[in-house]
Amino acid sequence: MNEDFTQLLFSILPAIIVGAVAFYFFHTNSKNEESRRRFLLHRENQKTALPMKFQAYERMTLFLERISPGKILFRIKPVNNDSNAYANLLINTIEQEFEHNLAQQIYITADCWDYIKTAKNATIGLIRKAASREEVKNADKLREVILTSLIEKQAPTDAALAFIKKEVSRII
Repeated sequence: MNEDFTQLLFSILPAIIVGAVAFYFFHTNSKNEESRRRFLLHRENQKTALPMKFQAYERMTLFLERISPGKILFRIKPVNNDSNAYANLLINTIEQEFEHNLAQQIYITADCWDYIKTAKNATIGLIRKAASREEVKNADKLREVILTSLIEKQAPTDAALAFIKKEVSRII
């Protein structure tokens, strides 16, 4: 009986070893195939997502250029001579531009989006601060005060533009 059991064990042992080796190779092959599929899917997604990311960075660069205090003052002319009305026109234009580009935050990093929001808010703050000064009596004086403040310090949008350029250079 003991001999039969040993003989049975010796005849089953090669089958168990072959089964274990086959399971190991099958399992390894399955993992490799799954990794390859993931890689191909990721590569395919990159083909479509990367151009969308670049387009988002381009649009946000254009947004920052358009709201840059020096450029918006030359692009948006005062309707009348009221400095508060002109300041509100500039601020509303900035807000509309921002709302038009809200969806771009999906494609850019959170840090970059924060820089852009900060630049927008700082630009609005710069306009409001200039409009609240006592010597600003009309729209032309408001323009002059804003442009003079840009000579003394950098535009708020410049830091965000530099951040976008740095991020895009990392992607490329």
